[in-house]
Amino acid sequence: MNPAININNLNYSYGTMPVLENLSFKIERGDLFIIIGPNGSGKSTLLRLIAGIIRAGDGQIELFGNPIRNYTRKALARKIAYVPQTVPVDFPFTVSEVVLMGRSPHLGMLGLEREKDLVITKQAMEFTGLEQLAHRKTHQLSGGECQRVFIARAICQETDIILLDEPTASLDLAHQTRIMDLMEKLQKEKDITVVMVSHDVNLAAMYGKTLLLLKEGQILSRGKPDEVLTFQTLEAAYGCTLLVDESPLGHFPRVTPVPERLMKIKD
Repeated sequence: MNPAININNLNYSYGTMPVLENLSFKIERGDLFIIIGPNGSGKSTLLRLIAGIIRAGDGQIELFGNPIRNYTRKALARKIAYVPQTVPVDFPFTVSEVVLMGRSPHLGMLGLEREKDLVITKQAMEFTGLEQLAHRKTHQLSGGECQRVFIARAICQETDIILLDEPTASLDLAHQTRIMDLMEKLQKEKDITVVMVSHDVNLAAMYGKTLLLLKEGQILSRGKPDEVLTFQTLEAAYGCTLLVDESPLGHFPRVTPVPERLMKIKD
């Protein structure tokens, strides 16, 4: 069986500046795959390439064995849903209207929704716990609620793959956990391949099945959380002193940055 995503010798540059260099890896179907790495390592660019928003200079991206360049925009939107890090919400739409927009790749030439589309929209809102907010305007929502709205819109697309760019950024701890619980539920109950970018290595350790660690556009490590989140690898990636031990919550790593003042005390 072909993997959900297969990337071979992928390169990308902004002008003369290389951003991604010779990346090759696979993402298996039904994985919860988290891309981590320091600022400027190419994480969001990689996600945008997989989404087909930008085109690779060299190399190939395949979805279920088919090159991404062979997909039309509409066909690609039936395979992949993309949730960017920030989405403008200052438009006069209700939650249910925004979620219904996820059905656009499945609508006919007239763009009119059918009863089936309304049912799927309702189910997506129920799955993300948005039923009570259906008639609220998006600009009236909190950051965590907005994230759930756009995740619901992605679910409404009925794709095999969902890509998310830092879905927990700028959220408080409670909303971070709710969003990650939702991603885990989505992957397990709907067997959707979830690929996300995150700066939070501890959330990645707790929820990710597979991690990809990038540094300066290259793969530093790929594997299970305990294989990727090691003291040596993380210090090489981030260039700072870190403590890596086992989380008291389970058999996965816990990463703690060590402030300089504590290093001096230790010395």
